[in-house]
Amino acid sequence: MKAKALDTLRARGVQVTAQRLMVLCDVWEHPHASADEVLTRVRAEAGAISRQSVYDSLGVLVGKGILQRIQVAGSAVRFEARVGDNHHHLVCMACEQVVDVDCAVGSAPCLTPAVTHSYDVVRAEVVYRGLCPGCKASEARVPSPSELAPQ
Repeated sequence: MKAKALDTLRARGVQVTAQRLMVLCDVWEHPHASADEVLTRVRAEAGAISRQSVYDSLGVLVGKGILQRIQVAGSAVRFEARVGDNHHHLVCMACEQVVDVDCAVGSAPCLTPAVTHSYDVVRAEVVYRGLCPGCKASEARVPSPSELAPQ
């Protein structure tokens, strides 16, 4: 995997560092990871690495289009390597697991708004919410709408 990461960084003109390699490989292995989750795993693998180094690496990888930053309301910012398409996300309302869902209908932007206000719409972001199979089997409690509302 590190060889593929090395090739990816070089192809995008990114200066290769050990930190960037580790961060990229971690997100490939753990899609929809938060920066803190990446930090914890990279520290466990490599020892001393600063929080700032992980955040900087994520920023560079997003800036070069290698990773995508996603923000699901009520959840930490997450990172994924699925870029270049217009997919959506399904979020478990109990455990907050996030999985990819292909485009809702047709080609990008997937959904057409009733009124565009003269915008050229190029992307739609949809978040589906429900219970994952594990939480459903354990009869996890679904948060009420007021618990899900942004504070």
